[in-house]
Amino acid sequence: MTTSARTTLEVADWRRRVFALYSAVRHADSPEEAHELWRIERDELLLHHPATPLLADDRVMFEGLPIASYDPAWRFELPILDAEPGGFDFATGTDGVVPFERIGRVEIPDTGSLDVWRLTTYGGGLFIPLRDSLAGKPGGTYGGGRYLIDTIKGADLGSDAHRGTIVLDFNFAYNPSCAYDPAWACPLAQPGNVLDVAVPVGELYGA
Repeated sequence: MTTSARTTLEVADWRRRVFALYSAVRHADSPEEAHELWRIERDELLLHHPATPLLADDRVMFEGLPIASYDPAWRFELPILDAEPGGFDFATGTDGVVPFERIGRVEIPDTGSLDVWRLTTYGGGLFIPLRDSLAGKPGGTYGGGRYLIDTIKGADLGSDAHRGTIVLDFNFAYNPSCAYDPAWACPLAQPGNVLDVAVPVGELYGA
């Protein structure tokens, strides 16, 4: 088997496991139980899976991701509201230019607003990144921001098409692969996905 074929199969298996993990998250008996499962499985994937973005040197002393304790105050089911049309193109080294379209926004109580994006090419997934006021601070969050929803990669906490709502649980915010390996190219938070407040839950960075 060629190196390219092996790598492709490893990435496919990573995605398969992430989709299965988020399915288990959505069907868990409680959000707290779901969060603990998510934490354990992310640690397992990043430490042992061949497609991990963790560099070899970082895996040697790895004792688990810095993930804050679950706080139910950061879980919401919110309507997707209308927003001004917009979009952005993200250039990658492997997939060419990846276009995103703004399809709406969500208003988070006492927190701010986040734009909701749709990948307009094959797959058509929803994408909600965020960057909060702790970004880039010691013991805070990744400077480039985190991902909350990325359905084309499996990160899907649930939605209700009939009601037009989506589940946003900031306890499941996670760092993109480029936070751990600069070889990855990751679309980061646009201006409409920057929050002025601290979001102290989810995966932290360098804590």
